[in-house]
Amino acid sequence: MKDLNAMILEYPLLEGAIKSGVATVETLAGGPPSVDLSYVLPGAKSAVVFSVAMDQDSIPDYLGKKDRLSYEREYNMVNSISSGIAVKLAGTLFQRGFPAVPLAANDVYRDDTPRGRFDMAPPVSLRYLALASGVASFGWSGNVIGEKHGACIILGAVVTSAELTPTAPQNQEDNYCDGCRLCAAACASGLMDKKIMTEIHLGGNTFSYAARRDYTRCQYVCGGYTGLHRSGKWSTWSPGRFPVPEEDAPYLNLLIASSVSYGQRPEGPGGRYHSMMNFKLYTTCGNCQIVCVPDKEERKRRYKLLAKGGVVVQNEDGTLEAVSPEEAEKRLAAMEPERRALYAGDLKTSD
Repeated sequence: MKDLNAMILEYPLLEGAIKSGVATVETLAGGPPSVDLSYVLPGAKSAVVFSVAMDQDSIPDYLGKKDRLSYEREYNMVNSISSGIAVKLAGTLFQRGFPAVPLAANDVYRDDTPRGRFDMAPPVSLRYLALASGVASFGWSGNVIGEKHGACIILGAVVTSAELTPTAPQNQEDNYCDGCRLCAAACASGLMDKKIMTEIHLGGNTFSYAARRDYTRCQYVCGGYTGLHRSGKWSTWSPGRFPVPEEDAPYLNLLIASSVSYGQRPEGPGGRYHSMMNFKLYTTCGNCQIVCVPDKEERKRRYKLLAKGGVVVQNEDGTLEAVSPEEAEKRLAAMEPERRALYAGDLKTSD
């Protein structure tokens, strides 16, 4: 078993991961339902967890709204690599006599929550596995962060019946997060509560992060349906200008209503298919994740690129273009009402 432990930890690293660890039923004890390994594999004992780093060269131009596609391709590729490593590792464990289930890096959700897949609850939380195993720690935002690459990592994992030796959580004194909250400043949806913290208890250890408001906020903005910051001075890569209310209650209906308009916008370059959408999903946000790096001056630079990058509008051929807030208003005003309604105005929602 000692040899199996060593091999299992090295396997993801040889396949392209930057860090690996092991969480067990014991080191996850006391956590929320999303750490129940038996949800995906009855009799599961352990989870092998790892992180894959994104190449960050495309991030400045993405945040500055000069080039969307390069970062989208990188993000999609690293998610695919992470999921692929999990599939290969699960196959290796299975063929050694240990039942194993790979966890996708993204885009797989539970159906048995109050709102089903709209809650976007994972079968098993990769974030919590990463905390318990020491693969990553929490930033104030609730995104997990690594010592070198910050939040610009994608997680993967395999749940298995093998009784592996757990690895220890990271020493919180080594966590670079200083509560700068640039992650919140970069979030046009207002997802993070600035006053309330959430505590997670895993195997006798306590981890905390900013409480999340209704997750539908993130689906609405990060999904690309809308994207204008409350200041009106910058946007995500979404050309949508639908309202972003302060209270949580309207968001599910806004999401449903805006999806109709979203589906009628012209197709642009890139995009991918998502299990919860009938149309292509374009990478338009993720800003809270990719502004967060260990170097605080770099964090500030990245946020400034975002805030000074202008407002995105969509041309009739589907391409996106960043312009000044004033120019964006002029272009919206010049549209025929039917076309303008795809991006801005009152949405017809049901109570």
